[in-house]
Amino acid sequence: QPRSPVQVQCQEAQLVVTVHRDLFGTGRLVSAAELSLGPAACRPSRLDPALNTVTFSAGLHECGSTVQITPDSLIYRTLLSYDPSPGSNPAIVRSNPAVIPIECHYPRRDNVSSGSIRPTWSPFNSVLASEERLLFSLRLMNEDWSSERDLSAFRLGDVLNLQAEVGAHSHVPLRLFVDSCVASLGPGAGTEPHYAIIDFNGCLVDGRSDGTSSAFVTPRPRQDVLRFQIDAFRFAGDTRSLIYITCHLKVTPAEQSPDTLNKACSFSKARNTWAPVEGTRDICSCCELGNCGSAA
Repeated sequence: QPRSPVQVQCQEAQLVVTVHRDLFGTGRLVSAAELSLGPAACRPSRLDPALNTVTFSAGLHECGSTVQITPDSLIYRTLLSYDPSPGSNPAIVRSNPAVIPIECHYPRRDNVSSGSIRPTWSPFNSVLASEERLLFSLRLMNEDWSSERDLSAFRLGDVLNLQAEVGAHSHVPLRLFVDSCVASLGPGAGTEPHYAIIDFNGCLVDGRSDGTSSAFVTPRPRQDVLRFQIDAFRFAGDTRSLIYITCHLKVTPAEQSPDTLNKACSFSKARNTWAPVEGTRDICSCCELGNCGSAA
């Protein structure tokens, strides 16, 4: 028998709930017909007679599940219901109905470099829940953005095409932002020396420097993709020609209006002003101050 009679696994596109038929640890096995998932009362997708388990597999939006958006997470909630069938004698009852809350947590923020984050999950205790990472990625693209660039070697004067993305096809519609990007001579944003490319919750500060054309690309190809271009550079006085770029990515609901903490702002030298990829121009005014508050 599993450690817990109910196991929850949150995957990128669905949740999987495995129920041991000895649900209450009494030795009495419940039947699959007595179990259902969500307000829509979805039926089990698989039975395993050898293990005495019943498994439900459902998309994140299926079976009447609800989604809550918090400052840090997307939380999908549903219920596992046990509704005992009446016995042969309707005058007596041998078991009570039960409802077990199920949650899937997807953090809205992550740090990424050139590789995507490997998914992990771990159960919570109070309610049956597990956590799965959103699949964030940061890729160096070729000149027309059609595919990933094969070569990572650049000459000074070249332009780097960087594409940030989140795999969110099965979630509520999401809009991706790049909170910060730091270039350094070693992996990780804390390595010295380092240079801020994007800072202050989405200000492309490298575009403020003299002689650069660095900017976010507008419009976006999709809400869950954000592209930006930066002029190639190297660290002065250092003979190494390898540079690491580490970015902090986050998502908001696509329907949420951009604000000072969730934005993508570029500096236009021609107009001598900051402008957002979307949203009103005033959300970028804090870029010039170098202080846009802090995330909740």
